[in-house]
Amino acid sequence: MDNLTKGLLEAGHDVKVLCVSTHKHPYDENALSEIYCRLTRIEAVYIDTRLNFVDAFSNLITRDSYNISRFFSPDFDMKLERVLNEEDDFDVIQVESLFMTPYIATARRFSSAKIMLRSHNLEYKIWQRMARVSANGARRAYLRLLAKRLKEYEMSIMNQVDGIATISPEDTQHYMDLGCDIPIETIPFGIDSASYQVELPYQFRPNLFHLGAMDWMPNIEGVEWFLENAWEDIRNAYPQFQLHLAGKASDSYVTKRPMDGVILDGEVANAKDYMAQHGIMIVPLLSGGGIRIKIIEGMAMGKVVISTSIGAEGIGVTHGKNILIADSPQEFKQRIDEIHENPQMLENIAVNARSFIESNFDNSVLTDKLLKFYAGKSSVTEKALH
Repeated sequence: MDNLTKGLLEAGHDVKVLCVSTHKHPYDENALSEIYCRLTRIEAVYIDTRLNFVDAFSNLITRDSYNISRFFSPDFDMKLERVLNEEDDFDVIQVESLFMTPYIATARRFSSAKIMLRSHNLEYKIWQRMARVSANGARRAYLRLLAKRLKEYEMSIMNQVDGIATISPEDTQHYMDLGCDIPIETIPFGIDSASYQVELPYQFRPNLFHLGAMDWMPNIEGVEWFLENAWEDIRNAYPQFQLHLAGKASDSYVTKRPMDGVILDGEVANAKDYMAQHGIMIVPLLSGGGIRIKIIEGMAMGKVVISTSIGAEGIGVTHGKNILIADSPQEFKQRIDEIHENPQMLENIAVNARSFIESNFDNSVLTDKLLKFYAGKSSVTEKALH
């Protein structure tokens, strides 16, 4: 959301930001620039979205989606009502993700603005995939129930907005397959590519790294799968290689058994600096949806990325040209072998990766595309509420 907001501001539009602060993602005004806070007049409301086993159990006897109900707060609802009553001249209200859709009714009641959903994922598909890879029968059954209710909710809400901006072509197609009959456009996450420095000529570093929150279940499952099935063979063939795990909660992550060459770096202060210091990015995702922003950032820095097909889904990359795809432990090892045998491949992929991101994911390009999409649905697009 932050990059998109900056893009809208740079394009000369008036933006008001009303956001949720959670235990997992707390709002920190000190982390934002004074100019950003002043221009967006940002306000935050804390919502306790932590899993509550009593509520989760009680939810079994209702038809509500527990995933969605955790994000509804009367305090946020009242704050939204106040903002809309005080500034009822918005042209577009952008609802950031499915989890903010419970507030659509309030937005409709107190504003005549067009309501556009910025869809980060088709959420139910994440839970479907998690259910498929779960080895625990009871957990698998519960995940399937969550996925079923999420799908029902997504199908009920998608035609209640005036337009949907997805982040991947796959998500756009899935919405259409579900019967979406409102305007829909694929507009992925953007980055300021000029702020990502590329190290050329490519400097080979004998390590792999994974950068991602280790309190997100798809990341946990993917890393555990890689460690249990791929890492030992890679380490035996290349004992000089190390695997660095970084990101939120990664310093407290405990592998199922001791692993040689695995280093837990914890949450890093600056993701760009961290990526610059390390070699090949791995993304061993088995579930999840939407677009992996860390892949886009890594490619922008000219990093060689080895990812599963699911991890790279929606980005439009080409295996062997700007990324390497591996969907089995054997293929991860094979990709390392290919890199080792052909060092020039690393630089070729690095250069192609950077060029691909500049052409397809630069923030200025995507902001312009979003504005054109919204302009076709609203008579004026001068003021937006996030």
